[in-house]
Amino acid sequence: MIKLLTAILFTISISAYAVPSVPAQDAFFDALRQHCGKAFSGRIVVDNAPSDAFHNKPMVMHVRKCSDTTLWIPFHVGGDRSRTWVITKTGSGLSLKHDHRHQDGSEDSLTQYGGHTTDAGWPQVQSFPADSYSKQLFVDSGIPQSMGNTWQMYIYPTSFTYRMVREGREFRVDFDLTNPVDTPPAPWGYED
Repeated sequence: MIKLLTAILFTISISAYAVPSVPAQDAFFDALRQHCGKAFSGRIVVDNAPSDAFHNKPMVMHVRKCSDTTLWIPFHVGGDRSRTWVITKTGSGLSLKHDHRHQDGSEDSLTQYGGHTTDAGWPQVQSFPADSYSKQLFVDSGIPQSMGNTWQMYIYPTSFTYRMVREGREFRVDFDLTNPVDTPPAPWGYED
């Protein structure tokens, strides 16, 4: 019982401290967080290797849940609700993870990949080069070309952009922040 109380008090005392941050990253995070609870439609602007998974399907991003340190942003493509972007303040920058789930809520074998900022970025733009976990996952999954991935997110007063680039590959979706749409159902693996 004493160990449990000590652990609880330690957790409470640690959580009382603010996570160290960088002003440009705070501004970026806060600009996204101001849209919490809202959803926006998007469209592919660049895709130099089109696939049936994305093309000619409605796209919606939903800034679904927000805390002081984490944003959960599902990215729905047609009826596919498998993707959630998770942006987290880490104390040494921002982390972006891609939480991919199956319809039954279980994790996909290719999930939790992403990256961490390596510099301050800008209040409007943050870049997330693939981290070590992701590179190993890509190699193990037989897609080593993805080791060079960098994900970028841009936020401006009227638009949000999700972009993935690597040598020979670019994918970009722009979302219109001036016209919120109906919020979609919960992403797979999450509850309403």
